[in-house]
Amino acid sequence: MAAFSHLSFTPSLPPTKLGTLNFKVTSCLSLKQSNDQTLASQNDAVLFDSLRVVFAAGGTGGHIYPAVAIADELKTTNPNAQILFFGIPKSMESKAIPNAGHDFAAVPAAKLHRPVLSPRNVFLPYHLIKSIIWSYYKLREFDPHIVIGTGGYVSFPVGIAAVLRGVKLVIQEQNAVPGIANWLLSFLAEVVFVAFNSTIDCFPSASGKKCVVCGNPVRLSLRKNVSKETARGRFFPKCGKEVEDVKVLLVLGGSLGANAINIALLNLYYQMLLEKEDLFIIWQTGVEAYNEMESLVKNHPRLLLKPFMHKMDLAYAAADLVVSRAGAMTCYEILATGKPSILIPSPDADEGHQFKNASLMADLAGARVITEDELDSTTLGNAIEEIVGDESKMADMSERALKAANVNASEEIAHHVLSLVSLSRAKKK
Repeated sequence: MAAFSHLSFTPSLPPTKLGTLNFKVTSCLSLKQSNDQTLASQNDAVLFDSLRVVFAAGGTGGHIYPAVAIADELKTTNPNAQILFFGIPKSMESKAIPNAGHDFAAVPAAKLHRPVLSPRNVFLPYHLIKSIIWSYYKLREFDPHIVIGTGGYVSFPVGIAAVLRGVKLVIQEQNAVPGIANWLLSFLAEVVFVAFNSTIDCFPSASGKKCVVCGNPVRLSLRKNVSKETARGRFFPKCGKEVEDVKVLLVLGGSLGANAINIALLNLYYQMLLEKEDLFIIWQTGVEAYNEMESLVKNHPRLLLKPFMHKMDLAYAAADLVVSRAGAMTCYEILATGKPSILIPSPDADEGHQFKNASLMADLAGARVITEDELDSTTLGNAIEEIVGDESKMADMSERALKAANVNASEEIAHHVLSLVSLSRAKKK
């Protein structure tokens, strides 16, 4: 998930224009308390008619949606703000950002292949320099007051270009442990927003002093209170009031699909539905796996198979237990919605991020962690039965999850950003 980890290259340049683990997050905590009050209080934030903000985010939803949440909050606080997202063309962000109502600019980046010493990285410095130059020209055109990097394909070159342009840079790290790009950019950033207190120790000591613990920004829809009955009625409309006193299992295989999770559930779901008449299953297979799973899964009135979940707020509201990968934002959404969870971290995630996220979730909220090597239908079935069959355990997991989350993270980060820009403007006068 490192922002430095995936890149593509387009050689031409754009035209120029003149001109602790049990830590509970209740509010943003800054570890830097300077006399000039770099991070002013919410009441000190100033609204600007001409505020311009650039976001560098992309690659996965875990990088994109936190940026969108912060951008939405900035627009709510300052309706006249101009916001521009940088991302790569023909990517997830190139579709998701315009759909979220924000402007998007395509900026090529360079790809860091794994392992780092791979021969395929021989031209990386050349591609990276080109990407930084491209980003520099784009920033000169837009002339932002601040650049916010949340990770993904373009975060690193855009962050470097921002510093070269003399534009203030802040970064937001969603994972329990930072990726390569955010770790490097932390030396240059004004502020490093992190989700968990324990993440501070993973940054260099000099960068740790810049860290502000705010939690992860979650999409606005998840902060709305949708009743369990309403949500379940949307997924199982033919069951009526039958879904009010049942257990709903939500299985998330990721946007593209998690083959190991799909196979384990495929060998388990029908027996569970036969044995438990009060069990309903909402199963997101992932887009790429949907057709195959649909051909193998038997129809059942208490089973809903979906390639992708567009209404995650309803899915979380409907669920009693979530089975999922351990991406940073999925983990934080589980905390924010107070859901007991079984996490199966992807072994393919960069720097082992998902395993570290899952381990932190186990400490914070009692999440059950199953590695992919341990995963089979028996192991998964036993874990589901252990949690769903114990009401007190579910209540405890839910309570711990809610205590660990800060659902106002996007609002607090937005006010920190506005305060930083306000202070910068005051110093220039």
